[in-house]
Amino acid sequence: MSYTLVTANRNYSSWSLRPWLLMRALGIPFEDRVEPFATLDNHAAFRAFSPTGQVPVLLDGERTIWDSLGIALYLAERHDGVWPADEAARAWAMCAVAEMHGGFGALRRERTMTVGQRVTATRGSEALARDVARLAELWADGLARFGGPWLAGEAFGAVDAFYAPVAFRVRTWGIDVGAAGARWVETVLVHPAMQEWERAALAETFREDGHEAEVTAYGTVTRDDRAVSSADEHGATSSPRA
Repeated sequence: MSYTLVTANRNYSSWSLRPWLLMRALGIPFEDRVEPFATLDNHAAFRAFSPTGQVPVLLDGERTIWDSLGIALYLAERHDGVWPADEAARAWAMCAVAEMHGGFGALRRERTMTVGQRVTATRGSEALARDVARLAELWADGLARFGGPWLAGEAFGAVDAFYAPVAFRVRTWGIDVGAAGARWVETVLVHPAMQEWERAALAETFREDGHEAEVTAYGTVTRDDRAVSSADEHGATSSPRA
């Protein structure tokens, strides 16, 4: 097998982080190909390698696998560790991954992922409060039921990779996810692969106007640890799926 994983900007692209982190954590080798969001509309350019015009995309020879969930399911058929071996833990992890993939819309919209910043929230909806309460409930349930330190037991798996972007959001925005959730956030943030992703995010000098505006629409930036370019690299681009 010779995989190429196509992802986007490290600071913003939470959907890219999921399969990248899963593959790194499980030791699945791949070529790491970054396609930055660079124009007002990236769809046409990304259609050259992605049927949806979006990332992430996994290339396996002549086969193209798109969408973070599609990639996880594809990898699970070929590699151990994507799902827990225990049947009960596996069923729970699959449901939690599906819930993350299809839900938490207010969290995505109002607490966007920006790895290198710290933000004080200035507003939030009732829908966001429900999303956060559900996160705290879900994480506490998995940790209590399967014993941790990962969400479905002793080993890192797809469910941890799918919620890892939320760990960055929790830190950036100071979100209260309860004591159990906070412990999991601390655990995943120090995972070597997460730290590798974070170092790359902090090194980026590119700024994407859509995401920058999403941050300031819901909060005040109190710290920005991202690298600053000596050249003007700030440009208006479309907001990627987050």
